[in-house]
Formats: sequence, C-alpha cells, structure tokens
Amino acid sequence: MGYIDNIEDRTKENTNFRKVLYTGTYMQLVVMSLKPGEYIGVEVHDTVDQFFRVEKGEGKVVMNGEETVVKEEMVFIVPAGVEHNVINTSETEDLKIYTIYAPPNHPIETIHVTKDDAMAAEEEHHH
Repeated sequence: MGYIDNIEDRTKENTNFRKVLYTGTYMQLVVMSLKPGEYIGVEVHDTVDQFFRVEKGEGKVVMNGEETVVKEEMVFIVPAGVEHNVINTSETEDLKIYTIYAPPNHPIETIHVTKDDAMAAEEEHHH
C-alpha cells in the first residue's frame, strides 16, 4: 500500500519530535517538530540520503561544518556520509519539517514524542 495525504497539514499539526508516517522498501517519510532552541543532533548516515522540507518556522542546517539559514518552503538534501545537524533558531516558534530517508532509517511506525525518547531509542538501536 502507498501513502496519500496532505504532507503540509500532517507536518504542521505534528507535535512529536519524530513520527514515521510511511515506510516503503526504499524510502521512508518522517515528520519532525523541534521546539525553540532544540536541535536534531550531529549525525551521519553512511548509507542513507536525506531530503528535508521546512513547512513552518526557521532554523539552520549545518552540513560538514557549513551553516545555512533555512525557513518555510525551503528544502535541503543531505547526501549519505555527510555530517549534519538541524537547529531551531527561533525563541518562540516550533520548527516543523518533514524528511525523506532513502533507504528507510527508523523502524516502521516509530514515534518519538521527545528528543530524549529519540536519543534513547538511537542508543538502544545502535548498541
């Protein structure tokens, strides 16, 4: 089965740090909500390309040490093997983004309500 929905609405209404919406054989759709000042955390996916779109808010993306300001309707792509982080630079507004991993990167139907939940799951998954 495929996935059909209004991704802008799903992204903007999401309040979880991370929520997997769809997992296919070769890609995965995930919505994220970063609280003011919150960040994903520096990470590298050795075998996964990642597409991001900002639906609400503003922040910055850091790829291999280079910072770029991102805001609503902007996209950025992080190729496999590139160190990256996404940071919500707002003091008042959540940063609402969706991301597509190719291939999938999280277990099917994953929901991490908070960043702490996500970090604990990553620690458990990678060790």
